[in-house]
Amino acid sequence: MEHEVFVPVTVERLREALGDPVRVARAVPGLQQDAGADPVAGRLKVRVGSHSITYRGAVRVTGRDDGSYAVEGDATETRGTGSVTLALTLRLRDTEAGTTLTFDGTATADGRVTELPQDAVGSAVVRLLNRFAEALGETEEEPEQPEQPEVQPETPEAVETPEPEEPPAPPVDDFTEPAIPPAEAAHARRTMIGRSAEEVDHAPPRGRYAPVPAPQTVAAGATLRWAAPAAAVVLASAIVVTRVLRKRR
Repeated sequence: MEHEVFVPVTVERLREALGDPVRVARAVPGLQQDAGADPVAGRLKVRVGSHSITYRGAVRVTGRDDGSYAVEGDATETRGTGSVTLALTLRLRDTEAGTTLTFDGTATADGRVTELPQDAVGSAVVRLLNRFAEALGETEEEPEQPEQPEVQPETPEAVETPEPEEPPAPPVDDFTEPAIPPAEAAHARRTMIGRSAEEVDHAPPRGRYAPVPAPQTVAAGATLRWAAPAAAVVLASAIVVTRVLRKRR
């Protein structure tokens, strides 16, 4: 078979992409790479008409001395015994505003793909090569980094030191008593006059059940301290009265 694809990419950039196995793997449409396997190895689902066949295999791209590339691959069906072997030659030709990729070679297959119409198989192969060539050119395009404006360092003279802000004044507590409405004042007075339930529970009993107060004991020393002067006064008065009566006689 022979097929050509135009890609709006220069030849040099395509050669760089074909020399990198990782970028080649990204260009294969629908390739699911196996963990720990070669870069261009894994599972690939190919849709042929209304049918789809999943293959597991690997592809190798090798550069030749004449500037062309050898594309070799082999795969087997994941749900069957069919297999596919690919041997292609890829050439790059510089054209106006891009590059033309030419694929020519042979492919042998057995299994389910041989039961499908040959026209549908050919259309699926052409579609796969077109998408591979287009993706190979897209992987080379890298987004341009936006230019960042240069930031000039500020000199110490140009830096303005912000003025320290004064701390807010502490709030002043209002010690004035709020005015109490007359109705609430009267209720407060009645509440103060009455006693609470707790005070009533702890108040001593009154009336006949009131406890008898204990008799107050008077210290003997206090009685003798006041009795001696009183006796002296009485004795002195008696002596004075006796002398007056004697003189009258």
